[in-house]
Amino acid sequence: MKLFQHAASFASIAVIAVITAFTVQVKNTEDINKKVTAFQVDGKNSKLLWTARKVTGQHEGTINVSSGTLNIESNSLRDGSFKLDTRSISVTDITDKETNAKLVGHLKSDDFFSTEKYPSADFVITGVKPQANGHYDITGKLTIKGITNSLTFPATVTIDKNILTAKAKIKVDRTKYDIKFRSKSYFENLGDKVIYDDFDLDITLVANAQ
Repeated sequence: MKLFQHAASFASIAVIAVITAFTVQVKNTEDINKKVTAFQVDGKNSKLLWTARKVTGQHEGTINVSSGTLNIESNSLRDGSFKLDTRSISVTDITDKETNAKLVGHLKSDDFFSTEKYPSADFVITGVKPQANGHYDITGKLTIKGITNSLTFPATVTIDKNILTAKAKIKVDRTKYDIKFRSKSYFENLGDKVIYDDFDLDITLVANAQ
């Protein structure tokens, strides 16, 4: 009888050991699958194109992406952030050097981005809602001229080996960042000198796994 009890106890211990080992293995597998990989934004290969419109036409240009990190967990975007160098703002649709320089100087002035006082703009992801096939609805906080507002927009994220590419098109209301120059929302009788409140950002971030 005692021999039977010892055998039963040994069997119970063996079963518990097997279950424990299996549980640990499953947990380890889950931990591996949930591993967070940080992708460092490559400023040289990333780009931001801006478009601003007025009654008489539009202007286009670029702003350099200075830094950023995007975090991937379980093959899905988890969070991230990036910075823009506002001092690098350029105009690409005006070929005359003097006219181009004049507009760039105006964009850097207090009428627009005050780049001397605010040399960077920042975006921080606060929410990620995955959709199908690498598509996401992104919510985050955009800071321009020290003023922060929340934005939500669609984006795509693809990963090829150790390189991540994120793309998004964002519409920004400049007046929310104290950029009111020639805005019909704040000034009357501007006629054809109106500059529309919304401007577009076409962003491509290229990042490398760390």
